[in-house]
Amino acid sequence: MIPHPIATNDNPSKATKVVIALGGNALMEAGTPPTAEEQLKVVKKTCDNLADISCNGYEMAVVHGNGPQVGRLVLQQEIAAASQPDQLPAIPFDCCGAMTEGYIGYQIQQSLRDALRNRNRNVPVVTLVTQVIVDESDPAFEKPTKPIGRFYSAEEAEKVAKEKGWTMKEDSGRGWRRVVPSPKPKRIVELDSVKRLWDSTIVITAGGGGIPVIENMDGSLSGVAAVIDKDLAAERLAEDMETDILLILTEVENVYVNFGKPDQKALSHITVAEAIQYMEEGQFGSGSMEPKVMAAIKFARRFPGKKAIITSLAKAIDALENGAGTIITMA
Repeated sequence: MIPHPIATNDNPSKATKVVIALGGNALMEAGTPPTAEEQLKVVKKTCDNLADISCNGYEMAVVHGNGPQVGRLVLQQEIAAASQPDQLPAIPFDCCGAMTEGYIGYQIQQSLRDALRNRNRNVPVVTLVTQVIVDESDPAFEKPTKPIGRFYSAEEAEKVAKEKGWTMKEDSGRGWRRVVPSPKPKRIVELDSVKRLWDSTIVITAGGGGIPVIENMDGSLSGVAAVIDKDLAAERLAEDMETDILLILTEVENVYVNFGKPDQKALSHITVAEAIQYMEEGQFGSGSMEPKVMAAIKFARRFPGKKAIITSLAKAIDALENGAGTIITMA
């Protein structure tokens, strides 16, 4: 087996294990065309940073988001099905998630392999299309919140809701959209495969939070139309792999309080209790920073003495080795 990654001469002890959650800015840049070609350009830059982490002696797995990508794919499906329903029927939402998990993972694994080879580091990289079990009794199924697909008029929304059983909600005055639930991840189906690969391979797994599935009474699995938060899926993986660090990469170098205000303050090292207090104060956006902080809290609670880090991609190495970013620990 090819060793993945080895400890450095300066640190001959066992390599540090880290799960890395990539935010949307690691895949697409604002203001650029939403094409696969433009995405690949950004992914190549991202993988240069990831390769540096590997070369610094860290064992790692990568979890990425897929929000914009799966949204565009669903939109394509709906438009195609509306124009040619017999020849181009829409693909179910769970399959759309699997498709984006595959193509984004393909771009990352290709780019990361090249970046590692350019550094004379021969470590295999593989994408694992990953199913994640959710609880069908999760309260999220009673209150779907994640909008997907195209906009409808009120009349169209009422019709499609009756025909397809979708939950439709008005979206900020722009029209009506389908909404799906965002349940919590319970178990990663392919976890054993990740464990088998870990010592030899960089695994890209649980992309987009993984494909949500429910476990039936007979043990079989069924895909469901839902979205799992990718930061919570990364935390689930980090817990199950008992990694040393959960590294959540986003657009900003730190978590802030009073963000965007004259008295905004960057947080460097906070405890779980402090993070919870800030969250209860409403300091973190529910659709942006809050899920990241929630994931960090969960990991730090599970492993007192270990840490979760939230920072930017550019500061990843500095955060791992020099304390940059926002570090969340139990105490």
